[in-house]
Amino acid sequence: MTASAGTATSYSTVSGEGRYELEIKRSRFVAVLDRVESEEQAREHLLAVRREFSSARHHCSAYLIGAGRHFQRSYDDGEPVGTAGAPILEALSRTTGPTGVADFSDVGAVVVRYFGGILLGAGGLMRAYSEAAAHALRNAPPVRRELLALFRVEVPVVAVGRLENELRSAGFSILGTGYGFDAARLEVALPFGAAAAYDLESRVAAATLGTADVTAVGERWADR
Repeated sequence: MTASAGTATSYSTVSGEGRYELEIKRSRFVAVLDRVESEEQAREHLLAVRREFSSARHHCSAYLIGAGRHFQRSYDDGEPVGTAGAPILEALSRTTGPTGVADFSDVGAVVVRYFGGILLGAGGLMRAYSEAAAHALRNAPPVRRELLALFRVEVPVVAVGRLENELRSAGFSILGTGYGFDAARLEVALPFGAAAAYDLESRVAAATLGTADVTAVGERWADR
């Protein structure tokens, strides 16, 4: 298992789009949020919103990407510096996920503004952009993103059925089963961490009387 120290092994994200609209002193703000897993996807999301709301004066945006939120960007798009992009980014950072923790990532928000002719001031702009982004995130369908450890279990064919049933009953994910002449191979995914790995090894040893081999083969992220 190779996750570096301090790297999150799970976080909140969204499985689809969220929107929210508000009007303040005749200025109309429309927030469009979606899942983005790369800076390229974030740019594509911004371009799509620009096309949809092409007549809007401002298309301000921000995104968070990665388990550790290593990629963060915000853009004011013509609004006074710090009054649009930064509040959107802060809203994404501080909104709590399904577990009650503010850990959303892989999300990008674009808030468009149609100017209503009345100046809102820096504070008014910041509140409007922040509120629109936060509500759009809350309106998107949430999902947990989890780092899974992948294992290969080599087991005698005569024991594979019993072992597979045991592991499924214990909540392990069986990704596939392959058969050879006298041995079978199970591909197993489990939550990342030493405790889950030890549980797998213990159950395999007990179910096969020590005749199976367990090998760590990598890791991957998955929605759960």
